[in-house]
Amino acid sequence: MRRKSKIKAGFIGLGTMGSAMAQNLLRSGMEVAVFDSDVDKLEDFWSIPNCRIASSPMDAAIDADYFFTMLPDSEVVEEVLFGENGAVLKLREKALIIEMSTGSPVAFQDFRKRLHQQHIRIIDAPVGRTPGHAKRGDLLVLVGADEETLDEIRPLLECFGKDIVLVGPPGHAIRLKIVNNYMSMVGMVLTAETLLLAKKAGIDRDIAVKVLQSTTAGKGQINVNFPRKVLAGDISPDFPLSLGLKDISLAVELAKAEGAPLFLGGAARELFALAKPWGRSQQDCTAMLLLLEDLARSS
Repeated sequence: MRRKSKIKAGFIGLGTMGSAMAQNLLRSGMEVAVFDSDVDKLEDFWSIPNCRIASSPMDAAIDADYFFTMLPDSEVVEEVLFGENGAVLKLREKALIIEMSTGSPVAFQDFRKRLHQQHIRIIDAPVGRTPGHAKRGDLLVLVGADEETLDEIRPLLECFGKDIVLVGPPGHAIRLKIVNNYMSMVGMVLTAETLLLAKKAGIDRDIAVKVLQSTTAGKGQINVNFPRKVLAGDISPDFPLSLGLKDISLAVELAKAEGAPLFLGGAARELFALAKPWGRSQQDCTAMLLLLEDLARSS
């Protein structure tokens, strides 16, 4: 692998996570061309050494050895790669796309087939943990690739990832990410229902939380996200309910394709879908508790 100072990369998607990840790549000495459709997200990058502000995904792909995508969903990834100003118009043969979005496994495999015809490589490498971990370079990175490709890009992934896990061949990392997010999103509903039940039973909420935190049943969201967010009066979106709906929908669709019934998943998806009509879709996922309280008051 060439020295990092000689590596050129494109990075598309400068949201809360992507911005921190791109900045960590730049701190390593890489030359990075960045792009986001929201021009306001480019402001922090104008003064960073080795950074080039691209005018489009196609522009960001010029001379890129590696091309990172950290985007909201597979439809946006498709547009970035194959659209009118898509990256494939300028990506060189044997360039490697590192697709880090949380999207559809079916769409990812379609991208692989289309890119293979143009001799362009793609792997999936979705990330886990929080925006704070992204800033510190402590993300969990799940990788769907062969060992040789992972060895090739490990120095790049270590710029923003503390734990890098080879899940299996391309396409397996996004599947595991969806499995993880399924558990996480269903856990959001379970915790909210539990706290609502305690409240309806007349139990002091602080006491209920303290007890549940000490039990096996409570060793989940109640120890991590709920106390830090909604129970502290903070529903600013570390991970909004709208993305929770997307993730649990992806999990249910994957389960259907694999013949694995997810009864709670279907019910939970219906609850996440209610966030939009109740005006809570852009609130943190832990606001599921507030949504359930809204529903309880209306019944």
